[in-house]
Amino acid sequence: MACQTNLDLQQFIEEAKKVTKYGKVADYIPALAEANQHDLSAAIYYVDGTCVKAGEMETYFTLQSISKVLTLALALMDHGQEYVFERVGMEPTGDPFNSIAKLETVNPSKPLNPMINAGALAVTNMIKGKNKEEKFERIITFVRNLTNNHTISISEKVAQSEYDTAWLNRSLCYFLKEHGIIQGDVEELMELYTKQCAIQMHSLDLAKIGAVFALNGKHPETGMQLIPEKIARLCKTFMVTCGMYNASGEFAIKVGIPAKSGVSGGILAVVPNRYGIGIFGPSLDEKGNSISGIRLLELLSAKYSLSIF
Repeated sequence: MACQTNLDLQQFIEEAKKVTKYGKVADYIPALAEANQHDLSAAIYYVDGTCVKAGEMETYFTLQSISKVLTLALALMDHGQEYVFERVGMEPTGDPFNSIAKLETVNPSKPLNPMINAGALAVTNMIKGKNKEEKFERIITFVRNLTNNHTISISEKVAQSEYDTAWLNRSLCYFLKEHGIIQGDVEELMELYTKQCAIQMHSLDLAKIGAVFALNGKHPETGMQLIPEKIARLCKTFMVTCGMYNASGEFAIKVGIPAKSGVSGGILAVVPNRYGIGIFGPSLDEKGNSISGIRLLELLSAKYSLSIF
């Protein structure tokens, strides 16, 4: 079904764009620094299969940390809750997403949750497969099924750029390996993780993923149960408590829906039983979240009473 351009959504986007000048694009990954700071696009995909869109919809962006929700679902499907949460905790941190501090102070030294980099690296390490190629094939096949778009691929440029500059993530991996949280070759894990983060799509694909979570794991187009209902609910809970980095509490108060951001400027948001929202706005606030994307969600939540609380 064709996605309709929506004038109401376009007006919200024009309003939200006013704050892009107060943020900046991520430049610590060189390839991300090329984004246009003032871009903003959004799509809303309803659980009945209809959708609306507005903004720079043809612009592709990489998932970055949004992929953490998807690999968490896959790892839980591979191993079950007990196995996963023996190695990764369930608590918000209040620290930046790339912090190493809590690993040193929490005993045992396991990451506090799967949405920070340390936890996400541990989760990606759990994905089943006999080598990094097979593991990645499973991840991208899962993403293609969630979007019902089998052309989904990665940005090789972004993946290489991340791999070449991921010194802090390597440090996290070696710390986790020292404490038995991860096994295997660190460089192979880094290659897999940077590819996972470099999976690219546009806002409509992301909104479709949101719609799957809105239906507790069932795809609105195919009717297939891609994620068990219990795991979909668990992932949404992490999105509420940890999905917007160390701004998750404020976001829960101001917007009040499950959401996950990435430093490319993407936001995956879920309105349970109603629709998924995909947003791309690469101008980031100091916490690493899309400044215009959050503003857009605040406007939508206020207008349509989206909060689950």
